[in-house]
Amino acid sequence: LLAITGNFLISISLNIQKYAHLRLACQANQKPYYTSKLWWCGIILMGLGELGNAAAYGFAPATLIAPLGCVSVIGSAFISVLFLKETMRAADMLGGTLTIAGTYLLVTFAPNVTQEFTATKIQNYLISWPFLIYVILEIIIFCILLYFYKRKDVKHIVVLLMMVALLASLTIISVKAVAGMITFSAKGKMQLTYPIFYIMFIIMVTSCVFQVKFLNQAMQLYNATVIVPINFVFFTTSAIIAGVIFYQEFQGAALLSVFMFLFGCLLSFLGVFVITRNQEEEHLQVPYIDCGHIPGKGTLYSLTSYSSPHVDCIYSVCVSYYFMLSTLSVI
Repeated sequence: LLAITGNFLISISLNIQKYAHLRLACQANQKPYYTSKLWWCGIILMGLGELGNAAAYGFAPATLIAPLGCVSVIGSAFISVLFLKETMRAADMLGGTLTIAGTYLLVTFAPNVTQEFTATKIQNYLISWPFLIYVILEIIIFCILLYFYKRKDVKHIVVLLMMVALLASLTIISVKAVAGMITFSAKGKMQLTYPIFYIMFIIMVTSCVFQVKFLNQAMQLYNATVIVPINFVFFTTSAIIAGVIFYQEFQGAALLSVFMFLFGCLLSFLGVFVITRNQEEEHLQVPYIDCGHIPGKGTLYSLTSYSSPHVDCIYSVCVSYYFMLSTLSVI
């Protein structure tokens, strides 16, 4: 519930921010967007949404929280239709249906595990053989990708987003550990005095900072319609693997539950892909904001996808992850 609510708040915030940008664009005297109270309302809502997402890791499995990021995509798409007068496409309806079905399966068949994250338990997880092998493989793959990125100047989107995903697995592990130990401490059993808490906090901040770097590079080089589905699939897959290996969240789960959970992930992936597919080629056929007859400007009767609020619907997941990582790195 925290994750779904948080992602829904992110959807609202992105549309509010875009609406604020459009209002400012219609003014004769251009002002910086950060002077808009409406824009700041959107930022505050986004912050609350990301706090909800972060808090959710302290109560629910990581394998469930990460895939629910698809809620922000479908939420943004439908909010823009209701409040910003966007055109509802058949692809939006199909993608939304697939995403809702996938979300239902994710929630229904997610691993039902109750864990109390003590400092001792986190330490034991860190030195377990499956995790050590996993980390070594991650480091090797990351170094290979980094070599091609830095030395060979290979900036293919898969290379960039693979590095983001590898770092994301460490972020998911550390965020869940930090959130879990804070939650356990709030119940009266202090865990914040253990060194492992601060080690995980440092891992969280460091991985966040470098994720922001590579994700920002990808956003500069490629269109949001390309980044969103790939990043969502990579990030979610990375989070699931991290949850399975580090937190052993599917231990003892029935084979049917595992299959239905993975099927729910697949439906969510398809839903996000359908919503974002060919979105950049879409143009609004009717005006949704009449800027009036401002000297030197015409009334905006059609806007390209780059100036449409539906752009935020396209890359809402990407932006929400980006903002989450930036916020956590500041914290």
